[in-house]
Amino acid sequence: MRFRQLEVFHAVYLHGSISAAARALGVSQPSVSKTLHHAEDSLGIPLFQLSRGRLIPTDEAHALMREAGDLFERLDTLQQTARNLAQAGGGHIRLGIVPSLALDIVPQAMAQFRREWPRVTFEVHTHHHDDLVRSLIGREIDLAIAYTPPPHPRLMRQVLAEGELVVLFPDGMFAPTGPRFPLDLLADRDVIGVAATGPIGDVLTRAARERGLAFRETVSVQTFFIAARLAQLEGGVTVVDEFTARAWAAPGFKWLPTDPPLRFTISWATLEERQPSRVARLFLRTLEGILVESRVQP
Repeated sequence: MRFRQLEVFHAVYLHGSISAAARALGVSQPSVSKTLHHAEDSLGIPLFQLSRGRLIPTDEAHALMREAGDLFERLDTLQQTARNLAQAGGGHIRLGIVPSLALDIVPQAMAQFRREWPRVTFEVHTHHHDDLVRSLIGREIDLAIAYTPPPHPRLMRQVLAEGELVVLFPDGMFAPTGPRFPLDLLADRDVIGVAATGPIGDVLTRAARERGLAFRETVSVQTFFIAARLAQLEGGVTVVDEFTARAWAAPGFKWLPTDPPLRFTISWATLEERQPSRVARLFLRTLEGILVESRVQP
């Protein structure tokens, strides 16, 4: 089938009649009817049957539509991108981020960036680290923001800023400790969400092992904002990244960076063969500024 024939078939399939398809395509009804007949002649099979004034797709048409659907979805994305690029100062960023950065930091950066570049559009996906890599390779996103993205031969990475783990707990649960929370105070305590998977969880697990520190993990989660919220609801203690703690700040709770400091990096990653676009690099500069400004300040 020629692309024009496929386009007409797609319109008739979606709209159910020659007249509706013609209106959607902005062409005449005879043109649609002629093109559809040529498509059926080329294939040697009928694609529609007339029933009560409506064209009903055949089984062969359904099978063809399953393949054509993906093609037209990609075409819509291409057309949107082309429209964005045609606008002065425009562009489109398909962004993948870990959930804890989606709570506050990245929305702050997007809002600030769009005040200066209002024609830039965003498509944002939240994923855990391994899923971010798969999304990059599958070209579902163009840019990933994560904590120490896992190494991969097809990815290029660059550090944006540092972050720290903090202890989130009800005010008054522990005696005053100063500006940092001694990690040893968690010994033999019930702790929520300590063993979360991913690079941040590894930082805490390694530090606890090195210090011979044991605590009771009452709930194991993979998402730090769940741990933070559960700690608030239960009046418990948890160890999370500083960005989650700041986003979940609430009366009666406080958070402190740990002693010793448990640091991690925030990086961007993309495919080696797909360098960030100009607007993506401008956005990364804005995000880096937001991250630096929001460093640990309990």
